[in-house]
Amino acid sequence: MNTVGNFSKKSSKQGLDCLFTLLVIVFVSLLPLKALAQDPGDGSSFSASLLNIEAPVNETFRYQATLKNSSAQAQKYELRAEGPDGWRVAFKARGSQVTSLNVEPGKTENLTIEIRPAYGAEPSKYVLPVHAEADNKKLSLELEAVVEGSYELELTTPTGRLSGEITEGEKAEILLQVKNTGSLALNEITFSSQNPPNWQATFSPSEIQQLDPGKSVDVIATLSVPDKTLAGDYVSKFTAKNASSTSTATYRMTVKTSMLSGWVGILVILLAIGFVFYLIRKFGRR
Repeated sequence: MNTVGNFSKKSSKQGLDCLFTLLVIVFVSLLPLKALAQDPGDGSSFSASLLNIEAPVNETFRYQATLKNSSAQAQKYELRAEGPDGWRVAFKARGSQVTSLNVEPGKTENLTIEIRPAYGAEPSKYVLPVHAEADNKKLSLELEAVVEGSYELELTTPTGRLSGEITEGEKAEILLQVKNTGSLALNEITFSSQNPPNWQATFSPSEIQQLDPGKSVDVIATLSVPDKTLAGDYVSKFTAKNASSTSTATYRMTVKTSMLSGWVGILVILLAIGFVFYLIRKFGRR
């Protein structure tokens, strides 16, 4: 009988332990999913609704945070952040950018924390500690910015000049430059153009199979201007694109008439004047 009683008590104790463990797991799972930094002294807190954000390197990471002052006195919190070189962090409250924030006793202020990665930051996860300090008390958060790779393409010229001159009826070679300004390789880049009527453009090379980040390739666009094109300024648009990115360069071309066309025009004018003079001489005598 004693053995049975001891076994029954032992089973009851194990059952209570399992029940307590289950209640703890349920309680923890129901806690709000937010990052929280709390001052054990007066209950003040600095919390964020999201701790981890993933975005391309050329976008701004925005975190919504809440700063609570549970002390009996108003507090002026100095706001600052730690981050890698070249990263920029801005705090915004009530529509304005701030570096500190006054919070009345028992009140809460909402903050937007904007993080801008450095240009060309490598795809990775970055941890940025953010602090709110007042009266030797520090409330801190650790925000995570997961930088994705980006596809960026730029079409321009080596000198940046996007204009030139050409004589009607001739061809002009325009040196273009394709740059990969993103952090991921670009594949199968093709070229196209929008030109004035009857103008034609060809590209050499006509396609780039792969362009690694930070690299550039020179491309020659050969522009053909038809005969008898009127003198003036014309615009051609050159486009480089692949499945992930597109870039367009607008090129202004000034067309001039050829010397032969000029002499032909002068000859036509002289012939017209001579013919009029002949008519005057002939019919003027009558």
